[in-house]
Amino acid sequence: MKQEKTFKIIAVISYLLIILMGDMIGLPFFIWLLFTLVDFGNTDQLFAFLSVIGLTIIFMKLNSTRTLQIVLIDIVCFLLLAAPIVRRLTLVPIEKFNYLAFIIPMVIFVLLYSMSIYFSIKQYLQIQKVAVLRKG
Repeated sequence: MKQEKTFKIIAVISYLLIILMGDMIGLPFFIWLLFTLVDFGNTDQLFAFLSVIGLTIIFMKLNSTRTLQIVLIDIVCFLLLAAPIVRRLTLVPIEKFNYLAFIIPMVIFVLLYSMSIYFSIKQYLQIQKVAVLRKG
C-alpha cells in the first residue's frame, strides 16, 4: 500500500511540474491549469477542468482500501490527467515538446502512475484472495 501511495504522489507532483514552453518562458503545468480554468470560452478549459477533477479525486481516494471501484477510479483519474496533455500534444507541433523540462516529468508521471495502478491492482487481488480464504 505504501508503494502505491508513494508512486502516485510522486507521479502527481511530476505531473504538476511539467513545463510548457511558451514564446518567452516556460510555464509549469499547474499554473497553466489554473489560468486555463478561468479562461472562459477556451476549449482547453474543459480539459483543465477534467484534470482538476482527476487531481481532486486522487487526493480524496488516496487512503481508501483498494476495491475494484477504487482501482477503476485510479485508471479513470489517469485518463483525466492525461487529457489536457494529449490535447496540447495534438494542438501544437510535436517538435515543440522536444525539451527535457517536458519529457522527464512526463515520463516520470506516466511510469510512476502506471506503477501505482499496478500495485493498486496487486493489493486488490491480495484482499480478494484473503477474503476467499476466509470464506473457504
